[in-house]
Amino acid sequence: MLERVAVLSDIHGALPALEAVLAEPDVVSADLVVLTGDIAAGPQPVEVLDRLAALGDRACWVGGNADRELVEARAGRKSPIDVSNWAAEQLRDDQVARLAALPLTVTLPVAGLGEVLFCHATPRDDEEVVLVDSRMERWAEVFAGLPADVGTVVCGHTHMPFTRLVDRRLVVNPGSVGMPYGGAGAWWALLGAGVQLRRTGYDVDAACARVTAESGFPDAAEWADEYLRSRHSDADALAVFGPRDGR
Repeated sequence: MLERVAVLSDIHGALPALEAVLAEPDVVSADLVVLTGDIAAGPQPVEVLDRLAALGDRACWVGGNADRELVEARAGRKSPIDVSNWAAEQLRDDQVARLAALPLTVTLPVAGLGEVLFCHATPRDDEEVVLVDSRMERWAEVFAGLPADVGTVVCGHTHMPFTRLVDRRLVVNPGSVGMPYGGAGAWWALLGAGVQLRRTGYDVDAACARVTAESGFPDAAEWADEYLRSRHSDADALAVFGPRDGR
């Protein structure tokens, strides 16, 4: 039984944001760090994967749609997202193989929460959308077939943190480490006796300068300005994502 689990989602190849979270005392002392997908698709893909690989058995990896798309882009099926195509070409073969092998879900016992299922978007699909205000019928649809003993589901994908109850199940979205919608900082979650949604502040100006200087991505400065500064509000994101949850 795990006593404390740190959940990091949607890092998107943003090394300064990742390093800020990994330096948090509660992350350093956690029994396990679970990565819920979209890990490397961004301006520092090799560096982020190497930093996470250094965690060894302290990290549990789950795949996201952007990780799958990096593998597909490397195989010649290009993404409509420029940074993903660029990132795919930077990865070493061992890193591509690691992303290709990531599971869609992982279920682990966590003290105070019981059996917790970790996924990227939903337990059945790595890119479908559910939101804090999704209808109960929508949640029932995406949770159909879930084992009865799973009392908590942790998902990412939409880059906005929330917790809510869904017909007796607790649903947690830790938000995004590297591409937050709704406020600058690196968002993550700590699971244990309860659930804490956390935000790690860091020097965003310095981080943008670092990404610009260290990344070979041609549009690194624009990427960092848009995403590390969180130019998109949660209201903006909900308006875009809303139609994708069937409403």
